[in-house]
Amino acid sequence: MTALPLRYGLDFLPPQRLPPGQERARPQSRGTGSQRQQLPAGRGSRAEDYGGREVARARRKKMLPSTSVNSSVQGNGVLNSRDAARHTAGAKRYKYLRRLFRFRQMDFEFAAWQMLYLFTSPQRVYRNFHYRKQTKDQWARDDPAFLVLLSIWLCVSTIGFGFVLDMGFFETIKLLLWVVLIDCVGVGLLIATLMWFISNKYLVKRQSRDYDVEWGYAFDVHLNAFYPLLVILHFIQLFFINHVILTDTFIGYLVGNTLWLVAVGYYIYVTFLGYSALPFLKNTVILLYPFAPLILLYGLSLALGWNFTHALCSFYKYRVK
Repeated sequence: MTALPLRYGLDFLPPQRLPPGQERARPQSRGTGSQRQQLPAGRGSRAEDYGGREVARARRKKMLPSTSVNSSVQGNGVLNSRDAARHTAGAKRYKYLRRLFRFRQMDFEFAAWQMLYLFTSPQRVYRNFHYRKQTKDQWARDDPAFLVLLSIWLCVSTIGFGFVLDMGFFETIKLLLWVVLIDCVGVGLLIATLMWFISNKYLVKRQSRDYDVEWGYAFDVHLNAFYPLLVILHFIQLFFINHVILTDTFIGYLVGNTLWLVAVGYYIYVTFLGYSALPFLKNTVILLYPFAPLILLYGLSLALGWNFTHALCSFYKYRVK
């Protein structure tokens, strides 16, 4: 017989014949006594292999931690005690504060990416919050890198403000403490708490009462909205204060008040995007209503000659006396 090429495999070989007088293996049996069941011939080894795999799989489940998505959920859909404790607000806050002093664990590149897109495409920033909810089961940031970079921006811009207003060293340090502790942290805590209460009280859908807005997420929304306002009023405006804005002319308060309009408008819009990104909230469009009094105030300020930047500079000088 002509040899077949190797590429055809072994399936083309003729079946092997047993020598005369040799019997086939008897069907293997499993069980004892009357419960013994006969297995078909030729399948005993396959059944044993399957049983061995099941035993090995059961041993691995006992030895290794479970990694399934629903492993932390009990039969009634409630988190077990260990996972529930890990997802509490206190545990998240402790984890966040603990990472605040570990700079090597912070992703500053990603935080800088967020700061850039807060100007160009803030929707992409909140899209990332959706990914965090799906992967880490929380809306708020767990990496304080954004807060650290925002603090650096705040310190640098405030020092620049002190230089433009001809403040001394100690006056600039005092202004820096006022801006960081009062304007950013203090006002931020107040606004975040107010928005957290309003959103949970009046904006949650009736069929989504089991969900609530995290306070940490409300504070993150404030930080996201505060950053463009900070850059416009504490950095870009510095180049126009002495030579344009504080000249007591129509061009001066036109430029200054326009910068205020853009900065506050950015704050309102980014805040609206933050809460509209939550799928369990309703009527978030009401967060855009402050645009009406803002535009009205802007037109009134131009008609009456109000200069908001001049008032801000006078207030800063009064603070450091």
